[in-house]
Amino acid sequence: MTEERGGHEAGALARLTLEELGLATGGIGGVHRAIASRVFRYVGPQSTPARMVHDAVSGAVYGGLHGGARAAGAAADLALRHRELVPLSTTRRGAAVLAALQGLRGDALEAQGSPLAQPMAVRVDGAVVEPTPDALAAAFPDASGRLVVFLHGLMETEHSWGLGSREPYGARLARDLGCTPVYVRFNSGRHISENGRSLAELLDALVAAWPVEVGEIALVGHSMGGLVARSAAHQAQAEGLAWVENVRHVVSLGSPHLGAPLEQAVHYASAALHKLPETRPFGGFLRRRSSGIRDLRQGSLVDDDWRDRDPDALRAEACQEVPLLEGATHCFVSATVTRSPRHPVGRVVGDLLVLEGSATGRSRRRTIPFEAEHGHHLGGVNHFTLLNHPEVYDKLRGWLATPPRALTH
Repeated sequence: MTEERGGHEAGALARLTLEELGLATGGIGGVHRAIASRVFRYVGPQSTPARMVHDAVSGAVYGGLHGGARAAGAAADLALRHRELVPLSTTRRGAAVLAALQGLRGDALEAQGSPLAQPMAVRVDGAVVEPTPDALAAAFPDASGRLVVFLHGLMETEHSWGLGSREPYGARLARDLGCTPVYVRFNSGRHISENGRSLAELLDALVAAWPVEVGEIALVGHSMGGLVARSAAHQAQAEGLAWVENVRHVVSLGSPHLGAPLEQAVHYASAALHKLPETRPFGGFLRRRSSGIRDLRQGSLVDDDWRDRDPDALRAEACQEVPLLEGATHCFVSATVTRSPRHPVGRVVGDLLVLEGSATGRSRRRTIPFEAEHGHHLGGVNHFTLLNHPEVYDKLRGWLATPPRALTH
């Protein structure tokens, strides 16, 4: 079964690569046709014979390249499916490639039933651990009743927590506090609310089958992972799932609670590029970005933020404000590339992907009711540094070592 899935993943990747190449060729053809059409209109009726020949030849060339790429992709997929291959998803490099693809197009891959769209799962050494008593007991022989669930960000995997080949936060917390780290991998191209629902269901099954009774749970998310954690807690509470009653800490590291400026810029750029025939293929390419990326525009956590709404509407409706989970302490870390968050450059670019105000939940128009004393700012670093940094670990250890009541009083 593992070898078969390995072939399926490799074949699907080859097919997707060649199909995307074909689509890129079609996009180039669209730009070519738009420019040629403008030129022929400028020349006038006398250009009609030349235009007919041009359109026929260019259509055949671009159509042939597109069709050839699709056919080659299908052939490669068929050939690789029957090969005995190590699954890409179980290797560090292969998982990184799949994570990038899922971040960009994960929702579409899931809709197509592609093997490249992997369901949310607990992972140990790259392999899926099913939430059953036997599987969990084998994967976590030293399981404790204090769980720390780690959630990666967009286009990341559980391996991302080992940035710089340093010991991950989870291993240090296990040694220092006796916690059991649980690393979750998910398809970051899905809607955040969909991943939140999947996480709520996964943790419900995990806690029920855990080798020992679970007394405390901490959710730690980097970037998008922090939003998925908040969405999961909100939905679990609404559904009355028991595990959420054990959540004592929710920690977000560089999470865009109020949205990410890069996605906001891409949203408007795609609309502008879509207006002219010559640039429409580029606008169309940007509009193919995943639902997960689109949700980062405002930090959307629930289905109502996207259901029955036009994702390309310029004047988007405000997203629903989701309350923080009662009974848990919500901690956060923000970062800027400058030492001080008040530096003009730091105020404009933040940590290169998330602004300090979004990570702390404070802006002129929106406020997430985090308590300032439960936050920390890290200066002179970028967004990904938060995945593994000594100063962040010191704060994380301190937060998780302190009972919620002590933190809030």
